Amino acid sequence: MGEYSQRDCIVMQSETFRAGFAALVGRPNVGKSTLLNALVGEKLSIVTPRPQTTRHRITGLVNRPNLQIAFVDTPGLHVGGKRALNKAMNRTAASALADADLVVFVVEALRWTDEDAAVMQRIRDSGRPAVAVISKVDLAKPRDRLLPFMAELTAQYAFLDVVPVSSKQGDNLEPLIATIAKHLPQSPQLFDEDDRTDRDLKFRITEIIREKLTLELNQEVPYGIAVEIEKMAQEEHRQVIHAVIWVDREGQKPIVIGAGGARLKRVGTSARREIVGLLGGRCHLELWVKVRENWADNAQALRSLGLE
Repeated sequence: MGEYSQRDCIVMQSETFRAGFAALVGRPNVGKSTLLNALVGEKLSIVTPRPQTTRHRITGLVNRPNLQIAFVDTPGLHVGGKRALNKAMNRTAASALADADLVVFVVEALRWTDEDAAVMQRIRDSGRPAVAVISKVDLAKPRDRLLPFMAELTAQYAFLDVVPVSSKQGDNLEPLIATIAKHLPQSPQLFDEDDRTDRDLKFRITEIIREKLTLELNQEVPYGIAVEIEKMAQEEHRQVIHAVIWVDREGQKPIVIGAGGARLKRVGTSARREIVGLLGGRCHLELWVKVRENWADNAQALRSLGLE
């Protein structure tokens, strides 16, 4: 048997391993975050019926033998948003698209809008290789329109592949992973194989609180809500968390708190229940509501909240 140097072993390993960044891009509320969570098998991105729930770039890792895919969930690319927050979210998504080894363009089954067309133009302008994912196929009715819809999508751009999926039912996720894998470069793994995300615990707790707020408030406080952790410490066998809920107008504060504090209490109870599951132990959560006038139009406030 011949002898191999350490360098030879490294080269041989890199030739059998594929790894890379796959950016999930699409218009708001098309199912990117639900898809990320389904692919990773863990809730990393918060999900609500509200468009533009995702504000940050969040990486979720899928590890298979000889494969590591770093899926990057992004804010929905949208048009018409005039606030500094909207522009920052679009910049975040565009940056992830430009940096990706592969773009995963997510569109909703049987639904095509001007915003979908605008996202496709961004992909076209980027020159990045792309795979199209048709989401929510379980909701597609009539089903016989699905194949013509796929054909129409394929005719618009030279996608490497087009894959229909149902994130909620788990349909076609492994074939999607295999499809993406064959288009990634040969590379050593990018993250530790035990990692699930690039985001820390504090960030994930902040997002859980914001998700519960969004679900509770519905249409009452559209986008003027942000959450910031002020204290997080282990005390007497439990995690103590103090969080501030920022609103951008004084009139929004009583809406978030609710009559007699009832709404804020519901949000805290719901968030604490999920945080306990994340931590695997006891948690004491305290929430305060404070006003930071027009924070969503303030570049400095966006930076301090990690949104720019």
